[in-house]
Amino acid sequence: MSVTLIELAARRTVLLDGALGTELMARGLPQGACPEAWNVERPEVVREIHAAYFAAGSDAVSTNSFGGSRVKLGGHGLGARTAELNAAAARLARAEAPAGKFVAGSMGPTGKFLKPQGEFTEEEFEAAYAEQAAALAEGGADVLLIETQYDLREALCALRGARRATSLPVLATMTYNAVPRGYFTLMGDPVARCLQELGREGAAAVGANCTLNSEQMAGLVAVMRSETVLPLIAQANAGKPVLGPGGAVTYSQGLEDYVRFVPEIVRGGANIVGGCCGTSPAYIKAMAESLFRSRT
Repeated sequence: MSVTLIELAARRTVLLDGALGTELMARGLPQGACPEAWNVERPEVVREIHAAYFAAGSDAVSTNSFGGSRVKLGGHGLGARTAELNAAAARLARAEAPAGKFVAGSMGPTGKFLKPQGEFTEEEFEAAYAEQAAALAEGGADVLLIETQYDLREALCALRGARRATSLPVLATMTYNAVPRGYFTLMGDPVARCLQELGREGAAAVGANCTLNSEQMAGLVAVMRSETVLPLIAQANAGKPVLGPGGAVTYSQGLEDYVRFVPEIVRGGANIVGGCCGTSPAYIKAMAESLFRSRT
C-alpha cells in the first residue's frame, strides 16, 4: 500500500521543488504574461520543468497554477477558463511524476483584498478557491498547497474552499517578514496566530515560503516549531531579487550559501522543505545531496 505525502513526512524529510515562474521566464514566458496559459499553449515546457525537478530529487512538484484562481485569471481575461487551466496544470505534473512521487496543486493568493481593504467578500474568495481546488483534484493532484499567503483571512478562505471542494489533504504556507518584534505577514498577522488558526481549520501541514532567505528561514522554523505539532513546511527564497543590466533578475543568495542552511532548517523542525523564488533544479539537487547522503 502506497504512503501519502503526509505519512512520508512523518518518516523522513520530504523534498519539494523550487521556483516555477523563473524557470518559465528562462524559457521564454514574457514579463506580465499569464503562466497558467502555458498549460495549454506550451505544455511541453511546463512538463520539462517538472521533469527536471523530479530528476533533481524532488519528492513532489507544484503545479503551474499559482495564479490559477478565477479572481487572478480574470486579470488576464481568462477567468472563464479556470477549470480548464487548473486541470491541465495537474495533468502535466502527474504525467511527469515517477511512481511514488507526488503532485501538489499550487494555490497562490488572488492578488486582491477582502473588505474593508478591498472589494471582495470572504464568500467570494472561498468560492474562487473551491473552484480551483476541484479542478486541481480532477487533474490528478495528490495534495493541495495553499502558498505565499500574506493575509490570514484569505488563507483561511482558501483552506475552507479547498476542503469544501475536495477530500485531498491541504497544506498551507504564509509568507512572513522578519522585523525586530518577530515574524509577521504583510497584513500584520503573527506566526502563532497563523499556525493556530490554520490548524484549527484543518490544514494537514503548515509553514512558510518566500520572502526570507534560507538563513532567515532557519530562524523562523525554530519559532514555528514551538507553536505547532503539525508537519512544518519551509521553502526559502534565494535571497532578494536583484535587477541586472537589461532588466534580468538574479537573486542575492548563491547556491552554496543557500544550501548550507538547509540542514539547520530541518534540525529546527521542518518536515517538508523546498525552494522558492530564485531557486532552480540545481538548488534542489544540491539540497537532495545535502539531506539524503545517507539515504539508500
